[in-house]
Amino acid sequence: MRALQIEAIGRIGAAEVPDPVPKEGEALVELRAAALNHRDVWIRKGQYAGLRYPCIPGSDGAGIVSAVGPGADASWKGRAVVINPGFNWGPSEGAQGPDFSILGLPRDGTLADRVAVPASQLLPKPAHMSWEEAAALPLAGLTAWRALMSRARLEKGERVLVTGIGGGAALFALQFAVASGNEAWVTSSSDEKIASAVKLGARGGFRYDREGWPAEALKSPGPFDVIIDSAGGPGFAGLIDVAAPAGRIAFFGATRGNAPELVLRKVFWKQLSLLGTTMGSAADWRAMSAFVDRHALRPVVSDVFPFDRAVEAFNLMERGGQFGKIVVRH
Repeated sequence: MRALQIEAIGRIGAAEVPDPVPKEGEALVELRAAALNHRDVWIRKGQYAGLRYPCIPGSDGAGIVSAVGPGADASWKGRAVVINPGFNWGPSEGAQGPDFSILGLPRDGTLADRVAVPASQLLPKPAHMSWEEAAALPLAGLTAWRALMSRARLEKGERVLVTGIGGGAALFALQFAVASGNEAWVTSSSDEKIASAVKLGARGGFRYDREGWPAEALKSPGPFDVIIDSAGGPGFAGLIDVAAPAGRIAFFGATRGNAPELVLRKVFWKQLSLLGTTMGSAADWRAMSAFVDRHALRPVVSDVFPFDRAVEAFNLMERGGQFGKIVVRH
């Protein structure tokens, strides 16, 4: 079958590899679309834990089950599905266990014609979504859901700030907040991205690359009950400033590096909660999927590439600037 394979740090290209064979309890999915995440770029650059080359990246995928292995539910065969990319979460809802892993490393991922996964990782493809939209849902949607709903425990009537709007998880956090009936705001270094977020239901936004944006935000609309962040870096101190008393800041990335020293007095005096979060459990996955179906939410897809131009999709993600998910169509 065709696959996009990372051979070594920085070396990526098309390859012919053996077809996967579903093992006990597994299903074989003929992929129709796959979506990229920053995780895939970091693996290509050699900036991810547990690297193993060669590998087939890709955590997100949607397709049709063509076969099942021994012991798997045969009723999956022929069904359109999306794949939960989080494997072996573990027994605690509080945090993933030591055997947790993400599809696309160490296990071969979705940037191939076919992938074999445990049938327990499958859910029916949302009927209201295209293949490209369904492929864009899993990792970013699950990450945003856990951050906003399971960790920050968003309540009706709270004001939400989503930083760095434009990435997949940030956009899902915005969509989830708006669909829940909450007031949502965003930050970006781009006026165009803020305007696009407003079309998705944001009340407005702030340019985090401009000095004094926290003071502007506190003046109007006021402090935020819940803040969702994936950047970290020097700007994290500003999030402490704009958080409301008893506010919760949930963060799942550090694309701008570690935060500098925090003024802890502000954290304890305002009784803030700083909440680290990663991916999500099987219960998070089911809850997120049900919410998406109930509200007929559609992932924001920025660009779609045919499979033979998948390397271009990687290059676009490395450059950044997209608004939404980058998808590879099989």
